[in-house]
Amino acid sequence: MILDPKTDLTFTRTINAPRALLWECWTSPEHIKNFFVPKPHSIEKCEIDLRVGGKFNTTMNVDSNLMENEGVYLEVEHGKRLVFTDTYSEGWKPAADPFMTAIIEFEDDDNGGTTYTATARHRSTEARQSHEDMGFYDGWGTVATQLEKYAESLK
Repeated sequence: MILDPKTDLTFTRTINAPRALLWECWTSPEHIKNFFVPKPHSIEKCEIDLRVGGKFNTTMNVDSNLMENEGVYLEVEHGKRLVFTDTYSEGWKPAADPFMTAIIEFEDDDNGGTTYTATARHRSTEARQSHEDMGFYDGWGTVATQLEKYAESLK
């Protein structure tokens, strides 16, 4: 994948958990609720239809404000790669004001863990900058840390 620094944000981290377990966490609503947003925020509801065109809907609780996010999967490569976007909702209904497309990639490392890469692609330089200013690296980094801790609790 070729990244465009003008519109893409990305980071890679090694997570001390097997790839199959991280995949399960990212593709099961009951697991998503345990790591998907930085605490103390939470996921109140999650709906997943794990297929291209299938829904990936979340309702986030941020400071007692419920924020609904509807999206679809654009790519599902079992155990390796998830691509989802809020540009469309189920049935390919266009969103009025889409924010990003996310790409989550999992690769085995040499020590039983996983090389985890999270990328956010944006429509414009301004949207990318806004996401960075909102705390992309801290927020998505916190989510990766929460994912690792949660996955370790499942081993």
